[in-house]
Amino acid sequence: MTRITVAKGDGIGPEIMDATLDIIKAAGAQIEIDEIEVGEKVYLAGNTSGIANSSWDTIRRNKIFLKAPITTPQGGGYKSLNVTTRKFLGLYANVRPCISLHPFVSTKHPVMDVVIVRENEEDLYAGIEHQQTDEVVQCLKLISRPGCEKIIRYAFEYAKQQKRKKVTCFTKDNIMKQTDGLFHQVFDEIAKEYPEIENEHWIIDIGAAKMADTPEAFDVIVMPNLYGDVLSDVAAQITGSVGLAGSANIGEECAMFEAIHGSAPRRAGQNVANPSGLLQGAIMMLNHIGQTAVAERVQNAWLTTLEEGIHTYDIYKEGVSKQKVGTKEFAQAVIANLGKTPKTLKAVSYANSAALNLPKYKRKASAKKELVGVDVFVHWNGESADELASKVKALELNHVKLSMITNRGIKVWPEGFRETFCTDHWRCRFKPQEGASISKQDIISIKTENLYAFDGKPAYSLGQGQ
Repeated sequence: MTRITVAKGDGIGPEIMDATLDIIKAAGAQIEIDEIEVGEKVYLAGNTSGIANSSWDTIRRNKIFLKAPITTPQGGGYKSLNVTTRKFLGLYANVRPCISLHPFVSTKHPVMDVVIVRENEEDLYAGIEHQQTDEVVQCLKLISRPGCEKIIRYAFEYAKQQKRKKVTCFTKDNIMKQTDGLFHQVFDEIAKEYPEIENEHWIIDIGAAKMADTPEAFDVIVMPNLYGDVLSDVAAQITGSVGLAGSANIGEECAMFEAIHGSAPRRAGQNVANPSGLLQGAIMMLNHIGQTAVAERVQNAWLTTLEEGIHTYDIYKEGVSKQKVGTKEFAQAVIANLGKTPKTLKAVSYANSAALNLPKYKRKASAKKELVGVDVFVHWNGESADELASKVKALELNHVKLSMITNRGIKVWPEGFRETFCTDHWRCRFKPQEGASISKQDIISIKTENLYAFDGKPAYSLGQGQ
């Protein structure tokens, strides 16, 4: 018996949660439930996070959290509960299976069966932003080795558990050679530990185009946070419906399971909502807690129900569907089909699935770190890079020389092009080094970045065109 935390959420949340729990309990799920209140009521009671401290205690004690969609009130000051939960609980892996249900749900990709594994904690979603000048705002893209190792190892272990044949990595490391480059590098390192699983890497733009056009070419795709957020929705949509997709958020200690759609308040209380997305999240939960036989019974009963043409309004289609049903009636139909397997759709088998082997991250030995230069970012309203260079060069010392000026990453000095458009945000690179700070007249120092080499390899990007 596993004790789990349940939040019924807002809008259609209570209806689809009741339907989901009815189904998995009828299938024999061995669970005990602690229910908590999260979402709109908590927000409007004055809690900007949407969750009370006592609810956090319940989630952390039980480790397993099944959550229905919530409504975040309009207006500033309210934090996304999904983002907060993922970060507070260290839920580093977001897992979204995206499977075609052709011909029972309309799709242009009848054989699609892709799982998106998205890093969940860092990348641009670290949310570290600054307005640095009148014209330039910065967002820091943070990619860590622990973050890369954990998510990539999860992808390979998931593929191994689910008997998948290939793991694909999407990055943009032809441009972001340090951040995305690290993600790609760690992917290549870990892939060697799984010789039985095919691996490949695609640049994100052509990879996304290929996935949208020919998704059957992919199996498991692992990506940094932003790319995974975008493409997991694309993948879910091209299977036929975002409303049918579930999501798992996995950490070293805790896990959260949910539908990927919203709370749909306009449909609340009408007994029309499709519970399938949350049910898919619950099936992933059952697999996660080791109740694989129950998960298999539920999934095959759900597929059988779709085959029989028993559909809610969102996927009902004349000529394909046989009966339009409400939320409760759909749940009853799935329960009636427990023990059956689909005839057209592919039946699932989770039998003998070993638990995921997810060791804690072990820090590597430190590389030799040398300070080899300094980037000084300045706010200056002039237009000529040569003029700025003459001002900044006055600050040179015998052991510190100005070597380059860029504007928005493009080299403008020395030998810059007069056609290059410049903002008021400039990067002045000094090499070789000792830290330098600029604060003189109309040039305002806003940031410095020390330039390091690790094991002799420069760990900083060149200016575009350098």
